[in-house]
Amino acid sequence: MLTMKDELKDEILSRIQKKFPLTPKPFEVIANELAIEEKEVLDILREQKEANIIRQTSAIFDTKRLGYKSSLVAFKIPKDKISDAVKIINAHPGVSHNYERNHDFNIWFTMAVAPDSELGLEKTIEILAKLTEADDYIMLPTLKLFKINVKLNTTGKDAKKEHVKKVKHKDIELTPLHHEIIQRVQYDIDFVSEPFKPLIEELDISYERFFEVLQELQDAGVMRRFASILNHRKAGFNANAMVVWDVDEEKGEAIGEKAAAFSAVSHCYLRPKYENWPYNLFTMVHGKTTEETNAIIDEMAKEIDSKEHMPLYSSREFKKVRIEYFTPAFKEWEERHNG
Repeated sequence: MLTMKDELKDEILSRIQKKFPLTPKPFEVIANELAIEEKEVLDILREQKEANIIRQTSAIFDTKRLGYKSSLVAFKIPKDKISDAVKIINAHPGVSHNYERNHDFNIWFTMAVAPDSELGLEKTIEILAKLTEADDYIMLPTLKLFKINVKLNTTGKDAKKEHVKKVKHKDIELTPLHHEIIQRVQYDIDFVSEPFKPLIEELDISYERFFEVLQELQDAGVMRRFASILNHRKAGFNANAMVVWDVDEEKGEAIGEKAAAFSAVSHCYLRPKYENWPYNLFTMVHGKTTEETNAIIDEMAKEIDSKEHMPLYSSREFKKVRIEYFTPAFKEWEERHNG
């Protein structure tokens, strides 16, 4: 049975995932909404951070709108070569996620290359495939994004379905100040009363101007949101499946929108099909147990018109980090591997 403190903790975790207050004292805002003291909010958040339940609290950026090219990639790696292959893949600064999944294509990772990349995305993947001695690989870039919104239902009160808003973004030309702020807010903040104070002092700007720039970045879709990301397994969501669906390409958009409406779905994309890979709709489904996740998938299957579908559970997580944007690491990697 949940105690009042557990319920309070779950409510705070829910709030910092959904709408983090972009104000000088964000935790005071949350405290006022819950009719408690700011110290109580900070104490709970520090506990959750120390327990590694909160992975990171920072700005979340749209890789594509920052000029980076990216793709989901699946490698077919012989079992005895997985360990060495993972080290090689993870050494690339554009790899943010890397998992072993239950399929012949067993190593799945996301790859991004910088706007000024000399090698480009395809050549980079070719080099990695050669270095890892992959038997085969497929590139699965996003053709259509329906949803990317990792908000775990910590309170158990969220509806099973949600409305996914279509947002029209404003055009923006990034200034040096935009770049300076992007470089700083991509990193984890501290759980203190004024977490943004060191940033505005370093930038020598006012709070008002700082939050104004963040709003500009959000309106332009460059910053998706500012939020906390939880460690799924530590937060009790131990059964997270990448479910792939073989859907009619002509009906793909309508089907994708239907799949994205499920609140247990955090990511939903259309990707290309290949002769050796017939699945083009990808959904990440989160549950606390395999039984719960499979029940959600079964419920989705009743509404999604697909020829077949397959849940790919991760057996091992090799890497899960945020890409560090506008750093020299990308260029350094290419200089080591080009030619």
